[in-house]
Amino acid sequence: MNIEYHYWHSPNLDRNMELKVYGLTGKPFIIFPTQGGRFFQAEDKGIMQVISDFINSGKIYIVAVDTVDYESWSNKNIHPYDRGLRYIQYENYILKEVIPFCSEKHGQNNIKAGTLGFSMGGYHAANFFFKHPDIFDGVIAISGFYDLRLLVGDYSDEQVYFNSPNRFLKNLTDPVILNQIRQGKVVICSGQGAWEEEMLESTLEMKSILEQKGIPAWIDIWGHDVNHDWPWWRKMLPYFLEKIDI
Repeated sequence: MNIEYHYWHSPNLDRNMELKVYGLTGKPFIIFPTQGGRFFQAEDKGIMQVISDFINSGKIYIVAVDTVDYESWSNKNIHPYDRGLRYIQYENYILKEVIPFCSEKHGQNNIKAGTLGFSMGGYHAANFFFKHPDIFDGVIAISGFYDLRLLVGDYSDEQVYFNSPNRFLKNLTDPVILNQIRQGKVVICSGQGAWEEEMLESTLEMKSILEQKGIPAWIDIWGHDVNHDWPWWRKMLPYFLEKIDI
């Protein structure tokens, strides 16, 4: 497997940011780490190994990014408003730096990428896809949550609202945006085992919203033995990549 390491000083975040690219050709997927995880987490946890056939065959390539979770939504030492401001900067890093990096590296103009992740990485994956269906055309969100209430409690403002898919999707009526979302590949999955209670609740709420909006999606609920942990995630991701039409 071809693996490349890249870093640069992000003007949007005003700090150095690192990422790894796995593979050379195919459809790009941006993978987000779990809360506080690093860009090398997926490799360390064996994810790249279990999806190596998809990468080595040229079907997909993976861009593994860092997040700034503990500078944004997970930073309980600052006000949620300020957490949201930092997240906007992170959003701009992905949209204005990582996506152009992918386009330039592979000579693909107007590239459309998929997003994927587990736990809080699933939150990021879903949030980016549903907010920017003009840039992303697919999402595989596993064991994620889709409302920032889990991190900011009852506090709400514009940034919390527009970065909580289960909130903004309910009121989304723009036919152009809805049509773009409907054309994407949507996979949302949760188990029913240990530490999945809040994720399952959020996933079922997402299922109801997508059905109401007429958005095709594969909402897959796994068994009561399926815990919020890497051994299951290593089974889930290749299963979905095999089943969906990339």
